[in-house]
Amino acid sequence: MFFTTALLQQSSAAGGTNPMLMNIILFGGIIFLFYFLLIRPQSKARKALEEKLSKLKSGDEVLLTSGLYAIVDRVDGNLLYLKIGGAIVKARRNAVAALASESDASKNPSVIS
Repeated sequence: MFFTTALLQQSSAAGGTNPMLMNIILFGGIIFLFYFLLIRPQSKARKALEEKLSKLKSGDEVLLTSGLYAIVDRVDGNLLYLKIGGAIVKARRNAVAALASESDASKNPSVIS
């Protein structure tokens, strides 16, 4: 007990820094890094996708979250009517993962449509 008290007094007298302040600065730095490395880029990508989804029109080729490619037949509010093969399927707007032209170009730029 006496030894730890003496060490605490010696460290605070020698360093002059408050360990509580250092912990706050450390956690603040971690939060800062998480925001700029994880949260901010993800929110930018989400906003960009939402903007693209709001501009969907008839004839656009899309990639669905299920992995299927479809062509937009018509847009009705939050619903999309998609052509898959010979059938027309109704899906919600958030079922679209990306525009097909963008997903193909980013994975294999030599693909010619």
